[in-house]
Amino acid sequence: MKRKTDNFNKFFNKKNNAAIKEQHKQEKKAVKKERKEAIERHFEEKRQKKALSQAPAAAAPAPAGRKAAEKVPYVRSGKPNAELIPLNKYIAHSGICSRRDAADLIREGKVLVNGKPVTEPGTKVSPEDLVKVSGKKITISRNFVYILLNKPKDYITTTDDPQGRRTVLDLIRHATTERVYPVGRLDRNTSGVLLLTNDGELAQKLAHPRHEIKKIYHVVLDKALTKTDYEKIVQGVELEDGMAHVDAIAYEDAKDRSQVGLEIHSGRNRIVRRIFESLGYDVRGLDRVMYAGLTKKNVQRGKWRFLNEKEVRILKYLNSSVK
Repeated sequence: MKRKTDNFNKFFNKKNNAAIKEQHKQEKKAVKKERKEAIERHFEEKRQKKALSQAPAAAAPAPAGRKAAEKVPYVRSGKPNAELIPLNKYIAHSGICSRRDAADLIREGKVLVNGKPVTEPGTKVSPEDLVKVSGKKITISRNFVYILLNKPKDYITTTDDPQGRRTVLDLIRHATTERVYPVGRLDRNTSGVLLLTNDGELAQKLAHPRHEIKKIYHVVLDKALTKTDYEKIVQGVELEDGMAHVDAIAYEDAKDRSQVGLEIHSGRNRIVRRIFESLGYDVRGLDRVMYAGLTKKNVQRGKWRFLNEKEVRILKYLNSSVK
């Protein structure tokens, strides 16, 4: 299986023509430049904040265009606390769910702060506050965990299942004591790269459509993909929820056109399967070989590993210029 995947990756990386190859070369340069600029901005902001904090209070200029105002600390039980964050972000950092899902829980009235219901996701709270979700007390996590799993088939991408089916959390049960959850979804019969974390802010970023996080899939069809249908996919396929576009497509082997590689950034539900099904093909196998630059290299099916610091840093600054 490893040899087969390696051969697929080698073939796919060649692309199917010089124009696509050049396009991806330019995209890669743009992404590198983007990351470099974002990192430089980040450290420049840190240097400026440090300089301001060390300077005398009177020397700190008021923000341009804003009325200078004395900052009033948040007070709970007589204890001042300047570290305030939005409630949905607090919930996400507790490892319960993403910020978007947290906002839904808040609007549904399932969140209490210091015993009182709160329905506005942007409400500022402090780590000193008592926050309960559906009656259960939660605490914010400072120990972020990032796990890359090579998901096998027959596992569902959820934290629990009322029907008692196996979930991806069963595969990483002994990886951490932190409460992590999957970023995005892979359906039960799809295998490959899956990220799990308790970093709600990163999960929100990777899941949001505007960041256009790219994925590469290895698709095995029940029959050879015809040249006509190949061109239809390149042009875009009309689905019930709108047009579906891919970034690149290539045959794995010119002699076996039932296997193709597909690069796509859309996060719509079952998008890859639906593209081929709309053209009359049955998807026999679907494997995600890359997600947001992460691959399953040296990670066997059903196994996992922690991301290293460099990988986490790249994910945090990925497409950081997008607002």
